[in-house]
Amino acid sequence: MELKPNGLGKYERLSSLTSVRRLFEDGTSGFVYPFRYTILIEESASPTVEVLFSVPKRNHKRANRRNLLRRRTKEAYRLNKGALSSVVAEQHKSIDMALVYSSKDVLPYKTIENAVRRIISEVAERC
Repeated sequence: MELKPNGLGKYERLSSLTSVRRLFEDGTSGFVYPFRYTILIEESASPTVEVLFSVPKRNHKRANRRNLLRRRTKEAYRLNKGALSSVVAEQHKSIDMALVYSSKDVLPYKTIENAVRRIISEVAERC
């Protein structure tokens, strides 16, 4: 299997129920419009970054809107994750992160990308 440098593979997605619970119980959170984010940074021998993307049904009733916003968020993260993964590799840390879209409006891709970029830079500074 060939790994793509800008891909977003299964190993980069936070899917374990225990990891998600631990993230929301022990992690620190912040807000960058339109996202609420939660991160958990730990020392690790194998540095990884795992991400969870969420668009609540409470704010967006239609599945096609939720899917659109989730796709935009994943694309913005995929294109800008390089800065975070290089910092994690240098510091030997493991990061679990959740990005929760909290606006009731469907925002354009540029706004979402700028917010994701700011979140990534804030998380990189905390490492």
